Amino acid sequence: MGFHTFDIERADALEDAGRYRFCSREELLGALDPGREDVVADVGSGTGFYTDEVAPLVKRVYAVDVQPEMHDHYREKGAPENIEFVTAEASSLPLEDDELDAAFSTMTFHEFASEEAFEELARVIRPGGRVVTLDWSKSGSGADGPPTDERFGLGDAVDALEGVGFTTSQGVTREETFVHICTR
Repeated sequence: MGFHTFDIERADALEDAGRYRFCSREELLGALDPGREDVVADVGSGTGFYTDEVAPLVKRVYAVDVQPEMHDHYREKGAPENIEFVTAEASSLPLEDDELDAAFSTMTFHEFASEEAFEELARVIRPGGRVVTLDWSKSGSGADGPPTDERFGLGDAVDALEGVGFTTSQGVTREETFVHICTR
């Protein structure tokens, strides 16, 4: 992954409903536009806070995280039946070509951003599939989230994903975060 991973000792903080001030359930679902037969991946799923919001609306969710302890935490709190846990780097997803209808990451892009990860997303997302990225913006204050020198901006996400064949449909920079939606 990128600069760091989230400290497993602070995993309970990932269940704080205060996270919705940076990305609400409605915003994520509106950006993702999930369908009942969709197979999606939450890249950097952590304890499943946002995964749980998507799971009831799709056929299957791959909860992808590099830390098996995050999966343990998620299992302990209770994961929906259509969750499949995947312990892997974003740059090496054990998924078939064109397997996913969509992938999303909420506040984890800065942890996995690499050319290999973007190429891997292009491989596993089917043509017409969507990638939704919500992350801390490098132009933010740094009061929340990772240090600003570990963050990216909307332009970085656009360039990286368009560089591997995605087309941007929406991009917005906000005070602390950015949202990027693209299709393959």
